[in-house]
Amino acid sequence: MINFHLLTSLLAIVATAEATNPHHHRHFKRQGTSSASASSSSATSASQTRGSASASQTTGSASAAVTDPLSTLTAIVSGVPVLGSITSGMPTGTPFSASTTYQAGTKPTYSGAPALPSPFVLKAGTFPALDKVPPTDSAEVKEWLKELDGWTIPNIPKNVDNLCSSNPQAAQDAAKNGWWTCGAHTRSTDIVQCPEKGTWGVSFDDGPSDYTPKLLNYLTTNNIQSTFFVVGSRVISRPDILREEYMSGHEISIHTWSHPALTTLSNEQIVAELGWTRKAIKDVLGVTPTTMRPPYGDIDDRVRAICLAMGMIPMMWTSAPDGTSFDTFDWRVPGGLVNGVQSYKQFTGILDKASALGNGFIVLQHDLYEISVDLAIGYTLNAAMKHNPPFKLQAIGQCSKIPTSNLYLESNTNATFPFQNSTSGKSDTNGKTSGSNGSNGAIASSLPSSVFATYVLGIIAVVAATL
Repeated sequence: MINFHLLTSLLAIVATAEATNPHHHRHFKRQGTSSASASSSSATSASQTRGSASASQTTGSASAAVTDPLSTLTAIVSGVPVLGSITSGMPTGTPFSASTTYQAGTKPTYSGAPALPSPFVLKAGTFPALDKVPPTDSAEVKEWLKELDGWTIPNIPKNVDNLCSSNPQAAQDAAKNGWWTCGAHTRSTDIVQCPEKGTWGVSFDDGPSDYTPKLLNYLTTNNIQSTFFVVGSRVISRPDILREEYMSGHEISIHTWSHPALTTLSNEQIVAELGWTRKAIKDVLGVTPTTMRPPYGDIDDRVRAICLAMGMIPMMWTSAPDGTSFDTFDWRVPGGLVNGVQSYKQFTGILDKASALGNGFIVLQHDLYEISVDLAIGYTLNAAMKHNPPFKLQAIGQCSKIPTSNLYLESNTNATFPFQNSTSGKSDTNGKTSGSNGSNGAIASSLPSSVFATYVLGIIAVVAATL
């Protein structure tokens, strides 16, 4: 029997200095949340304008180093700027719209997929305010809270933010409570890597955005599938783009309603954040994802327990044994903290680390900004495919050997999901437990690795051959 908890534990790292902690991207991912705006200019001409931006436009700490040979690196995609000119404050292109409108009754190709519902039309008062933590006194949230009944939810205090320095007690207890932000602590329920060496689990966070269709066009052209971790507020703002993601064969997963650090919220607020996003996706696509990713990677055993009780497996990203986080820093470029050259160097360093791993890996990238999309389609994805040896690019569920049908509640055929949440007591017919071990570390031992393997990888023998 493969002990996946042991394997994932090998990837846990010690807490790093606060100034260099790559998980604390707090402010720059929250922009660009409004609905796509109309424009009479073509996307092509706008991209050509952006492509002419010079490195001399950069300023401050994020300026491109003109002496660095990478500053003149040219993108493989027409209309994407030279690497040295990708920086905060550069011109942006015309927003993109979905290229295809999918009608009700259309079905995806995976087994058991339900037909698409009618095209989504937002009605006033049916969803909470965009980009704000939803209220917890609504009838919907009260109903979703019942899903926690019978589950052990660890009594871990809320954090004040997702910084180790601001939460000294939480930082001290990070390993015990599985706080990923401060030490990259994982549990057997977390998906943190692809099992097969040389495989990259491709994913993009924070969309759908006005520039996601630009990314989708590249992915389709190069036959690459990705996992999209979508924000509920942006789902109802751009439903046609979400439908195009899904119908193009990409995996859709939950990334909360307003993108908060989940360990700073109450249990009720976490339920509201997950529940409204789940409802938004269901209303647009007709399916309910069985996976999620916490914003900023901010998760502990309390948050995990709530996610699992609501039927969602956490999907994180990889940390190497030496502590290197597989975060491309693409989100730092729009914020002016780094430039395109520096982000690309971070990524090539990740590829070097990945080559030494005995397993595959998952990288953090984003499709919220045109800058991060341009870095992906112009540079990083191609670098992975051209690497020696080349990496195999797959969506996270695909590289984890999870049948696509099991990524959505309506088509899930896995009898072991949801998981029980305690080592004591017997599971009832719903997979819940009648007992409680009363431990903050309940999740750490509650899910045997064999059960996790059954859900996540499907066929143990396939994984065993790759490890």
